[in-house]
Amino acid sequence: MSKPIFELVDQLPTSGLTISLLNALDFIAPGEWQNTVGFVNTIKTVTGETDESLIQQIGDRAVYLFNDRSQGYQTALWLYQTVDGTDKALGAAALANKVGESIPLFGFLNSITPKPDKAQTIDLTLKIVAELIAFCQINGIPGDSIGDFVGALGEYGGESLIRMVALVCVDGVLPLGPDFITKSLSLLSQMNPQELDQNPTFRTIKDTIPGSSTGGKLDFLGQSVDSVKGWMNGIVAANALTAQNVLGHLKGFLDFADDKLDYVAAFLDVSTNYYEHTGTQTLARRLIERAVAEI
Repeated sequence: MSKPIFELVDQLPTSGLTISLLNALDFIAPGEWQNTVGFVNTIKTVTGETDESLIQQIGDRAVYLFNDRSQGYQTALWLYQTVDGTDKALGAAALANKVGESIPLFGFLNSITPKPDKAQTIDLTLKIVAELIAFCQINGIPGDSIGDFVGALGEYGGESLIRMVALVCVDGVLPLGPDFITKSLSLLSQMNPQELDQNPTFRTIKDTIPGSSTGGKLDFLGQSVDSVKGWMNGIVAANALTAQNVLGHLKGFLDFADDKLDYVAAFLDVSTNYYEHTGTQTLARRLIERAVAEI
C-alpha cells in the first residue's frame, strides 16, 4: 500500500459529495452511520478509551496488523479502492467546495453517458463480490465462503450497512430499477466469459475471485449475486425503493431535471467514492477491535 492505514483514515473527508450522498441515504438505515474520521478519533470512538498511552498501544498494534502481509487487511482495502476507483471520470474534489449549496448538474450531465445495463450489471456484481472477498480477507476465512458472508450481512451495521445501502441505491435501483437483482441475474446468465474479460475492473481484481477460469469466475459472480438476492430485495421492499423515491432524498444537495434521472446515477458513480470511504472506515474499525482484543 502506498500510504499507512493511519494516514488514510486521517485523510478521510468530513464533507463533500460522498458524505452528502451517504447522509441522504440515512432514511433507509436511520442513525446507523456517523462519519468517523481521524485514526486516533476512530480508536476513541470504537473503544471508548481515553487513556492516551493505551490509545497509542492500540494504534501501534492496529498498524502492525495492517502491515502484516500474511493477514488480508491490505487486500481488503485494495478491493474497496479498486472497485470504486475504476469508474472515476470527474474529480470529486472540484465539486467538494460546492457542498452546502445545491449543486446544479445540468452542465456536468452533458459530459456523462449512462452505462448500458450489461456494463452496469458487471459493475454492481463486482462490488458485491469485492464486499464478499474483503469480508473473507478481514475475517481470515476462505474467499469462497458465501454462506458465512450472507449470514454476516444480516448483522451489518454502521459504515458497512450504509455502504451496502448505497450499493443498492446508486448501483442498483437508480440505474437498473427496483428489480435490479432479478435483471442482473438474467443478464449474468446470458453473459459469456469474453464479455466479462473486457471489463477493466474485472481484469484488475480477477486474481482474487474464486474460479480457475474466467468461466468459473463468472459462475462465482452469479452465485454471489444470487446469495444476496433475499437481503437486497428485502431492503428494496422494506423502504418501497424506486428511482424516484431515492432521487427525492438527493434533491437536498443535487439540482437536476426529472427527465435526466438516468444521468444522475452515472453522475454519482463517477463523482463519489462511497465504497472506498466506508470501506476504509470498516477496515479501521476491524483492525482496532482486533488490536484491543490482543492487548
